[in-house]
Amino acid sequence: MATEEPTLIASVQRAFRLLEAVGAHEGGAPARQLAREAGLALTTTYHLLRTLAHDGYLRQLEDDGYVLGNRLDTLQSSGREQTQLSYVRPALASLRDDLSAAAYLTFYEDGEIQVAEIVDSPRAPRVDIWVGFEDAGHATALGKCLLRELGDEARNDYLSRHPLADLTPRTITGRSELVRRLDTSPRSPVVTDMEEYALGTYCVAVPVFRGQTPGSLGVSLRVDRLSQINQVRDRLIPAAKRVTRGLSLTI
Repeated sequence: MATEEPTLIASVQRAFRLLEAVGAHEGGAPARQLAREAGLALTTTYHLLRTLAHDGYLRQLEDDGYVLGNRLDTLQSSGREQTQLSYVRPALASLRDDLSAAAYLTFYEDGEIQVAEIVDSPRAPRVDIWVGFEDAGHATALGKCLLRELGDEARNDYLSRHPLADLTPRTITGRSELVRRLDTSPRSPVVTDMEEYALGTYCVAVPVFRGQTPGSLGVSLRVDRLSQINQVRDRLIPAAKRVTRGLSLTI
């Protein structure tokens, strides 16, 4: 039985050939040269150049040459992040399966708490994220773990931009009280929130690092599993070391 040939879109192939041709010239190249090197008709090349430049994938210079645009930098950065996550996702999945709990990975980037990955399953569902983690650093173990790792200036900057909303009756809403608890917490890397973000749920988190960027690794569990907190801590700490090591491989 003959195998079916895949359906290929020629216009997409032409656009990528043109991008490759532009990328071969650090100082830029004019349309005629790019058409020749990419094996394209000049009219087609002009149409593609205008489209790619309009969307930010190319940039036209004053001498009418073309260089790669900033939009490609964004794609490249996203690609690096995906590669990094591919190294650590197995550790998160293993943590989820060992504890039957959803696993979360966050980083402090550009002054905000960013969720990089959540690994859950029907048996280990994630907590209902009804308030974004970027605005709930005071109420989540993941956020408090990050805030504890920050210097005073970065921490004060975050707290000045994010009100300490009372998400549950257990949420810490006083800034001085939150800072006091962060600064006087035991030197154990483990940070918890006990129904501070969502009633019926407690979370445990530990720090991880991607180079100089601080992050946190955590899990969420129902409060009726509070008796398992020591087991959770024992699993989280070595898992965080594996994640930090995996992230360091791609820096």
